[in-house]
Amino acid sequence: EKRRRIARETMEIYAPLADRFGLRRFKDELEDLAFAEIASGARDMLRGRLDSLHDAEGDLIPIIADELRRALANEGLDAGVHGRAKEPYSIWRKMEKKHAPFEQIADVVAFRVLVAENAACYRALGIVHEMYPMIPGRFKDYISTPKRNDYRSLHTAVIGPRRRRVEVQIRTHAMHEVAEFGVAAHWFYKMRGSARPPSERGLHHWQRKLKDLARNAADAEELLKHTKLEMYSDQVFCFTPKGELVTLPSGATPVDLAYAVHSEVGDTCIGAKINGRVAPLRTVLKNGDQVEILRASVPAPDPNWESFVATGKARLYIRRFVRQQEENEHVVLGRKILGKKFLDHGLVFDPDALAPALERCGRPDSRQLCAAVGRSDLDADSVLVAVHPERGAAVEAARRRPGRARRAADPAGAPVPIKGLTHGIAVHMAECCHPLRGDRIVGIGVKGRGVAVHTIDCSVLEGFANAPERWIDLSWESDDAAESVQVGRIVATMSNVPGSLNALTGAIARADVNIVNLRTTDRSPDFFEFEVDIEVGDVRQLTDIVTELRANPAFFQVERERG
Repeated sequence: EKRRRIARETMEIYAPLADRFGLRRFKDELEDLAFAEIASGARDMLRGRLDSLHDAEGDLIPIIADELRRALANEGLDAGVHGRAKEPYSIWRKMEKKHAPFEQIADVVAFRVLVAENAACYRALGIVHEMYPMIPGRFKDYISTPKRNDYRSLHTAVIGPRRRRVEVQIRTHAMHEVAEFGVAAHWFYKMRGSARPPSERGLHHWQRKLKDLARNAADAEELLKHTKLEMYSDQVFCFTPKGELVTLPSGATPVDLAYAVHSEVGDTCIGAKINGRVAPLRTVLKNGDQVEILRASVPAPDPNWESFVATGKARLYIRRFVRQQEENEHVVLGRKILGKKFLDHGLVFDPDALAPALERCGRPDSRQLCAAVGRSDLDADSVLVAVHPERGAAVEAARRRPGRARRAADPAGAPVPIKGLTHGIAVHMAECCHPLRGDRIVGIGVKGRGVAVHTIDCSVLEGFANAPERWIDLSWESDDAAESVQVGRIVATMSNVPGSLNALTGAIARADVNIVNLRTTDRSPDFFEFEVDIEVGDVRQLTDIVTELRANPAFFQVERERG
């Protein structure tokens, strides 16, 4: 079992990495060894078929090679021609991918034509197509559009002598060295001072991407996940406004392109123009698109980008930014919670005086300690006692004091202000009751996420009645009202008649707000039941919309969802 696990890892990770670096010989050997371990029967069967083919047509490879060599020489091309039989794993993979029998695989027998320069590649291609009928749909030009490992060659499949389907690869000697030795070939060119292959830039670009993934991944598992995302994907070729070619996986968006150009470009991306027209950032790019990235002066990646980006690098940098923002928010919130806790006990909170609590609470510095409090991984009482051990009895008495949960649930005194709320970062709006500015609110510590904000009458709060240490007094800051919008949810039942939906959207439009999401929860011949999420400035605006809808005879019931 251990050998099979290692073989699977070789197939999934090490062989593709060797291929990405252009180390074809290493890749072929790794795949063959792993294939023998995972599917020895299939490998032996294909080996037998290849041996039988060689016994039956052993002279076919030199015959075709000689024909190609003479035809190219007659046209004035000095070309080397070499034939070979494909490796069992490559044949097996194509049989699986195409759902085709052994006999229909065109490149069981393949020939390589080596010429001096790029132009000669295309001349040789024309000669080959004059000699043998071309198999439609099998021509690929990897010279004008190299693979992601900078492999460059022309591929075509033809019907050769004895109706044998064969593949012909045409490339220059420089391209062949890169195909055979990958990154080592680049180093060789660089060391001997010769003109380097024009594809070198792409290979080093991918190496830099891999280094970025390794440097910014949170752990080995995340690195492996995003490296595999980079390796297992089809390609799309786009251009920057300066005409530079950018290779991306299929399904990539302008955000992926921005991060492919540079991490700073991705972090400051706020919009994009595709072929001169402004387009949404979630637009899927197509081959040949010219993409211009619109940038802000301050980095601010949107966490929602992660739901549509296709590259591991983009996802990794978005997560890194979110982690940094979360950490900053957790530190600020933790300091506020500790400040209030110390104040409740008649003490002054000083972040620089937390040294006594660091070792006891298992944190390397005061910033990490405050962040742990902000995430609710550590309660403020423990920190206070660690800094002031003499207060232990008073803290324990306050913890057991009857009615504490009720007092905390009725915000008063010196509540923690809420400003610039970001869903999922330190302080987030509970989705059970969708609290809005103007509601009376309370916070519940959620391990690993900070504080969830609930309305004071949310039914979910009943489940925390016996956990007073998780309750946090919260209130709104009055100057937030003009700065941001929040999402409120309406649950309604309306008649299934023409014009009902127009009444809903009309009321929302007159309030000058946006619909974020509308979902039908039940439908019958007579009625619709649905939920609609609306961006509003405060609870009063949502209440006005509910009131107008209730006055419309098309609606049987309209309520705000409250948990």
